[in-house]
Amino acid sequence: MKKQNPVYDIKPANRLNNVSEYYFSQKLKEVAQMNEEGKDVISLGVGSPDLPPAETTIQTLGIEAQKPDVHGYQPYTGIPELRKAFAGWYGKWYDVQLDAATEILPLIGSKEGILHITLAFVNPGDQVLVPNPGYPTYTSLSTLLGAEVVPYNLTEENGWLPDFVELEQMDLSRVKLMWVNYPHMPTGTNATPELLKRLVEFAQKKNIVVVNDNPYSFILNRNPQSILSVPEAKECCIELNSLSKSHNMPGWRIGMLASNSTFVQWILKVKSNIDSGMFRPMQLAAAKALEAEADWYDFNNKNYEERRELAGAIMTSLGCSYDKKQVGMFLWGKIPDTYTNVEELTERILHQARVFITPGFIFGSNGARYIRISLCCKKERLKEALDRIEALK
Repeated sequence: MKKQNPVYDIKPANRLNNVSEYYFSQKLKEVAQMNEEGKDVISLGVGSPDLPPAETTIQTLGIEAQKPDVHGYQPYTGIPELRKAFAGWYGKWYDVQLDAATEILPLIGSKEGILHITLAFVNPGDQVLVPNPGYPTYTSLSTLLGAEVVPYNLTEENGWLPDFVELEQMDLSRVKLMWVNYPHMPTGTNATPELLKRLVEFAQKKNIVVVNDNPYSFILNRNPQSILSVPEAKECCIELNSLSKSHNMPGWRIGMLASNSTFVQWILKVKSNIDSGMFRPMQLAAAKALEAEADWYDFNNKNYEERRELAGAIMTSLGCSYDKKQVGMFLWGKIPDTYTNVEELTERILHQARVFITPGFIFGSNGARYIRISLCCKKERLKEALDRIEALK
């Protein structure tokens, strides 16, 4: 006799009704299936550095991991060696002085920091300002936590910068956080001292915490900047940073945040109830990575410069226009008017040229007629992608 399975009426939490699976999580399944079918898709989608960290970083991990007494739980605040290394890094490259003991909190990647900051500052029903276009996680995590997302416009006509006149006209009485991301992803717009100063003034005037997500400041950019370099910024701003892009360590999941000691303690209350400290040898290796001199960043950027030329050629071949002053590890371009929508272009390229390019709509409605090309791809593959696209003409 066939056994009857019990019938359950289990449903997911209501919060899942308002978010979908991350675009790349979905699309990369399709790309993987195409590869399994032997179609050899060249992925120019995700910004995952394909070069290794510095050899001294890897050596430090190996040496430290061999020690018998390093495998236990680590401090929630990160080990002192890593906090001091982050403080030294900020002092050397951003000209920002941070108290290693009280103003820095290491993170298991900066995406984790977005969650912890939101939990620490935002109650359900509070509002959060999110850039359009911008990193999708700002929107999805805010939504999952019951915040009301209020997009603010970034447009090509305004140089992909916040329109402070428009912001001033909005009702911001319920806004707790404003997410900014300069150098900006996906558009590659760089920070300027004037922009950072304006953001701090806006935070002070509106009693809003401005959070600058700053992982791209060393990529194709000779002048790394931090919002915390603005006088009094620490009192109303938080900065996220990461070794993922700057030191080719995305899989290591090592990031940090910096702010005033009170904000750091509030966020630590959340973090200490959610996760534990990172593996000590990884923290020591990260501290070693942060000792990099200018030649490390120059070597990294030489590779990105060569790849950027090929990405620009792909943009031109597709008839897209782009700003040559962009920084960071992507190239952002506007599609020709001949296409009804961006997916008409990206799907054609995916299925006919077997090249995956990110459609800009995933970053918000203001990205609906743009594409993004990742520079995290070997020159040989970028050249092959260009040849495949040229062959479609």
